[in-house]
Amino acid sequence: MKRIDFLQRATAFLGAGFMMSSFSKVHQPSSEMENAPFTLPALGYAFTALEPHIDAMTMEIHHDRHHKAYVDNLNKALAGTAAAGLSIDELMGQISKQPVAVRNNGGGHWNHSFFWQLLGPAKGSQPSAKLAAQIQKDLGGMDAMKVEFTKAATGRFGSGWAWIIWKDGKLQITSTANQDNPLMDVVETKGVPVMAIDVWEHAYYLKYQNKRADYIQAFWNVVNWDFVSQKFDKINA
Repeated sequence: MKRIDFLQRATAFLGAGFMMSSFSKVHQPSSEMENAPFTLPALGYAFTALEPHIDAMTMEIHHDRHHKAYVDNLNKALAGTAAAGLSIDELMGQISKQPVAVRNNGGGHWNHSFFWQLLGPAKGSQPSAKLAAQIQKDLGGMDAMKVEFTKAATGRFGSGWAWIIWKDGKLQITSTANQDNPLMDVVETKGVPVMAIDVWEHAYYLKYQNKRADYIQAFWNVVNWDFVSQKFDKINA
């Protein structure tokens, strides 16, 4: 989405009467990825929960508008096709066989469903001892990992994502363009996602404008390390 279009939509959103009272809605996350037709997974926290690091308005627009559009468009693209019987994970694994609409919107749905769980009011959340040890071994420790992850996120030209993935028995940092992810059979570096950050402008522009690096720095304050650690443990079970 162009920057001016995003700001115009945000302004219209305010003018339509969606006021701050709606930000207090508390959602519960979906437990797993379902088969088509897909639905918009709920958040596990209020839109205000990530303040001041990620503002409530951005969270509501990002979740209720952007992510919902991916879900709606994915269902339209899959309707009446053989791929409609696949889970979202199965779709990612054979995305090269799907039309562009499925790749873009399916990736958008998977990525955001994962991303919402990665965020939360951290309150001192830290990686588990097992994950911290793996970060130390593979990525040089937390500080070094943050530096390299930030490089991947700031270095992604245009829209996309940065990832920590599990590949070949170790953690690696990578990035993808647009709504691609490391589960897709079309990306350069495949792996199992452990953590990610959305660096599309709609994820941060209202608060941080063009200062992507400031958004990435703020992101570390709202990482739900409990979820990341559980994801890592599940991969290595």
